[in-house]
Amino acid sequence: MSNQHVFLVGPMGVGKSTIGRLLAAELNLPFVDTDRLIEARTGADIPWIFDMEGEHGFRDRESAVLQELCEGEVAVIATGGGMVTREKNCKLMRDSGFVCFLSASVDQLVERTSRDRKRPLLQVDDPRQKIIDILTERAPLYRSVANVEVNTDRFNPKAVVQEIVAALGP
Repeated sequence: MSNQHVFLVGPMGVGKSTIGRLLAAELNLPFVDTDRLIEARTGADIPWIFDMEGEHGFRDRESAVLQELCEGEVAVIATGGGMVTREKNCKLMRDSGFVCFLSASVDQLVERTSRDRKRPLLQVDDPRQKIIDILTERAPLYRSVANVEVNTDRFNPKAVVQEIVAALGP
């Protein structure tokens, strides 16, 4: 299994970074969070990038980082929640490795993101409705790209990691 990337896709607040770090340790692979990598390279946080370049500009940066990571050493890669909104990103992930869709209920996502001010898409009057709207748009995309779906509602990160490892097979 260690010859292909493992991509974690899913909505914000689902646990991609937490699960990704644990999964990388379990698989003895490096871990990369595309959002953190973009922030490190630009010297700016994602809300600032959204403010300055808009969502389209951010998605361009995201696609470029994904392309580069796919050509690099095998890793566990946590993607931004909107990575799947561009078909070329979905194709790249499918062609470059194993894709795991981490899912969770709207209630869990609202709870996990409620105190986080670094999520530009949730800086609205009704974050719950925004999460519902995002899931309505993106859940079919997450499912279409994924090799497996793992629900994180019970959010025992180690159990989630074991479920992914089992799905990866020998």
